[in-house]
Amino acid sequence: MSTFRREMGLMARHRWWILAGGLLGFAAIGSSVGLMAVSAYLISRSAIVTNVAEVALAITAVRVLAISRAVVRYLERYATHRATLRILAGLRAWFFAAIEPLAPARLSGRHSGDLLARIVSDVDTLEDLYVRVLVPPVVAALVTALSAFLLGAFDPVLGIAIAAFLVLTGLLLPLVTRRLTRGPAAAAVNARAETTTLLVDGIRGVADLLVLGEGDRQRLRTLAAGRELDRAAERLAEVRGLNAALVALCTSLAGVTVLALAIPLVAGGTLDGVWLATIPLAAMASFEAVAPLSLSAQLLDTTGAAAGRLFELVDAEPETVDPAEPAPPPAHPGLEIRGLRFRYGAGEPWVLDGLDLDVPAGGSVALVGPSGAGKSTLVDLLLRFRDYGEGEIRIGGRDLHAYRAADVRRLLGVVSQQVHLFNATVRDNLAVARAEATDAEMEAACRIAQLHETILALPDGYETRIGEDGVRLSGGERQRLAIARAILKGAPILVLDEATANLDVATESRLFDALAPFLAGRTTVVISHRATVAGRVDRVLMLDAGRATVAGGA
Repeated sequence: MSTFRREMGLMARHRWWILAGGLLGFAAIGSSVGLMAVSAYLISRSAIVTNVAEVALAITAVRVLAISRAVVRYLERYATHRATLRILAGLRAWFFAAIEPLAPARLSGRHSGDLLARIVSDVDTLEDLYVRVLVPPVVAALVTALSAFLLGAFDPVLGIAIAAFLVLTGLLLPLVTRRLTRGPAAAAVNARAETTTLLVDGIRGVADLLVLGEGDRQRLRTLAAGRELDRAAERLAEVRGLNAALVALCTSLAGVTVLALAIPLVAGGTLDGVWLATIPLAAMASFEAVAPLSLSAQLLDTTGAAAGRLFELVDAEPETVDPAEPAPPPAHPGLEIRGLRFRYGAGEPWVLDGLDLDVPAGGSVALVGPSGAGKSTLVDLLLRFRDYGEGEIRIGGRDLHAYRAADVRRLLGVVSQQVHLFNATVRDNLAVARAEATDAEMEAACRIAQLHETILALPDGYETRIGEDGVRLSGGERQRLAIARAILKGAPILVLDEATANLDVATESRLFDALAPFLAGRTTVVISHRATVAGRVDRVLMLDAGRATVAGGA
């Protein structure tokens, strides 16, 4: 299916708004053409009449058309802008819903700046699809038919002449414009994405760039990308300027041509001389409808390039697929792993190679091992972020593939070493786990996580904004906030993936003491480099070379 057809599919639900915008645009330009024609007729007629009553109807028509033009233009702007905002909101929701199943496996190789450019710049570019690509051709077609009919009523030659000039300006000129802008339009979209990527990199890594003395180099790279974007924009502007000049030329030529054709008609007595000014002015006014079409042709490629980038991402196959008939969530979520093998790609080494693990419902186990042993990969498989092809992971006696991914994730509370916190208040970040949680429940969770006193020491307590990715908190405080979120979630299976890596031994010990009542009865997997977790779990397994062996027990 072509990109344009898919774009139309996205717009289909808004087709009545598109139709309303087209009809209102036609009414607005029709009022302008009528106002110009009646005004010219009124001036011409007034020069030869002796009684004002003879032009009373024309005077009234001028007033009506002037008012209607303003009213209809307002309604047209209201309808198109309201529709545009609805379309943009729908596009953003559609795009997020489409890429959500791809996270994180299919998005892990994507640059965050590129993703930001797609969901912001590319989606915003599609705003032009409705206002400047779809509506103008509808308006132009209706106005061309109206102008040809009105002038043709005086003489068929006049109708043919104005139709020819309108088709030349509204069809042939846009085709030439599109051919000239196809390359620069795609270049502009790509350059904008590259610039956004570099800016995101530079802003997020500004501290490291300054420490390493790479700030100037990053600035030069960003400037180079910006210049490339400027060059593409300049090429588009040059074509746009040339097009504007040609539209003005065609408009003038149409007026002169229609006038030249009308003069013999007046001289021959087949056309009243009072219409001699009306006809060319009405013809020239109708070009307001076809003037935007060259820009529409140019934006057709720009929006197509932006839409292509969006479709290229959403067309990726998700890593995991829900079963057609999912099993209900288990009542007793024990964890069993048998012969589990996983690698990130064909030909790559096995990260997990025949892993066996049993954690009965309410039991606990610790997995220790060196970096790269596959501990975090196991967490991704448990959460169904990635899929395994060999072996089994069973929860509650059923293979993980029997459940919906969303149901599996509701069963698990995971605290990882790399915690993402939102640029919001402490309370908002806690509410991510359970939106309906009360203040008392949040406070209780933070007390268990050994974080309550720290939060009270912040300027606004639980209402303190913690900045981008929790920049106002230390590494240990961010991890304890993530533990508090897991406590609030209250999932029956808890996975602590290096969740205390940024805590000192004393704080870690107090934390596990406070967690003991919460962990009782929960299936718990603790992943850690530290041997201190041994006394906190039923068994300790050493994970190495993708396999687990008994290392000790409690």
